Amino acid sequence: MPLIKSISGIRGTLGDAPGENLTKTDVIKFTAAFASLLKEKNWGDLIILGRDARPSGQSFRDLIIKTLLSLNFRVTDLGLVATPTVEMAVIYEKAAGGIIITASHNPIEWNALKLLNSNGEFLSREDGERVLKLADKQDQKMVDKILNADINLISDSRNLIINNDYGQRHIAKILKLKLVDPAAIKKVNFKIVVDGINSVGGLIIPELLKALGVDQVIKLNCEPNGQFVHNPEPLEKNLQGISSLVVQKKADIGIVVDPDVDRLAFVSEDGTMFGEEYTLVAVADYVLKNYSPCYYQKISVSNLSSSRALKDVSERHGGSYEAAAVGEINVVAKMKEAKAVIGGEGNGGVILPGLHYGRDALVGVALFLSALAQSEQKISKFRRNFPEYFMVKDKLELTPNIDVSALLGYLKDEYKKPEYQADKITDIDGIKIDFPKYWLHLRASNTEPIIRIYGEAKDWNLLNDKISKIKSKILAYIK
Repeated sequence: MPLIKSISGIRGTLGDAPGENLTKTDVIKFTAAFASLLKEKNWGDLIILGRDARPSGQSFRDLIIKTLLSLNFRVTDLGLVATPTVEMAVIYEKAAGGIIITASHNPIEWNALKLLNSNGEFLSREDGERVLKLADKQDQKMVDKILNADINLISDSRNLIINNDYGQRHIAKILKLKLVDPAAIKKVNFKIVVDGINSVGGLIIPELLKALGVDQVIKLNCEPNGQFVHNPEPLEKNLQGISSLVVQKKADIGIVVDPDVDRLAFVSEDGTMFGEEYTLVAVADYVLKNYSPCYYQKISVSNLSSSRALKDVSERHGGSYEAAAVGEINVVAKMKEAKAVIGGEGNGGVILPGLHYGRDALVGVALFLSALAQSEQKISKFRRNFPEYFMVKDKLELTPNIDVSALLGYLKDEYKKPEYQADKITDIDGIKIDFPKYWLHLRASNTEPIIRIYGEAKDWNLLNDKISKIKSKILAYIK
């Protein structure tokens, strides 16, 4: 797998070939490039650092710190922490930016550097592109010098601070939120199984539950050794272990996070998945139901590929919904523009701007459990409070010579024809075609020669028929 460079950072499989794998040389060059951007922006000289529990994280951490110290930056290292914790620390420490060593839901052979600006948010497209250009200009002599530097320079430096308290500070901020209800949670006396995928979620989620008044916590894969016992993406096909354990232990609920704790999924008491798309829907329903006039407006935001159920619950409570292009930076930008009170992505990512602008599984857990406790329902019955949709996520492989923009333009013009009776066609990210009973979203992959095809409807047969028909149109166009 080649090294993937994007505006939000770099990621790749571990190896020794620069440009083909994620190597120590790449880590140093991109760290130095990021530092150069911060100097250009005049945002300051303090960088917050954190990582998930992947075994490669420690060596990358050492390289990043050596690089930053050699460039006269100060570093506060939070150690093993959730991505949203680093984001909040950047804000509260008034830092120049942050670096998170995590490949999120990717398998163990992957790692990555996620880059944050001085607001604790992912870099804008403009700033991310600037980092890419600066990385290409980095001096190999500088790289070699850092590779050969004495590791003791890290521990001896006065410009390095080790801070292991931010997880608890994160929890404390969540407990102060008006909508978080520890009393109701404690009264229910939940028994909860937690799958921490042997990463930082195994540390912080049980601590959060204890602070919320949950005394019965059963830990599964909660040793932060980075040895993922199943594919770390929190999808149903990867979660048979926790589903079985919830039933076996007669637990009320299962909680699943990805390795850096920005995605969140739940398992019902009968072992069935609550539905990753419905994490945000349930939290948004609770936030909008309890909305009181403030700076934030009664508006929800998600990306174009997320469930229509969010729009439904927003309108149920007299609010409105707006869509953004796929990607956290795009969702955050739309939330700021609309002053939305809640937002996120259908992959289990919850963004509560009253806390910070970043996907945060911890605040998602606190709000979800508050809503569930107040409902006095089993989670399987609680799930039936929300509109039921079926979703398909499909793809078609393309040859490199295919002009995807032209293909999408053809489909856009095709579905504008009156016989299709489309309600709306949105082209801010590929094309999304909304119909009264279903929608279809097509977008090109940024990393592979494929076109992604998403669809949703309340009728499974209708949805599969429409997916098949649009795939046939694509194949006919290609031929």
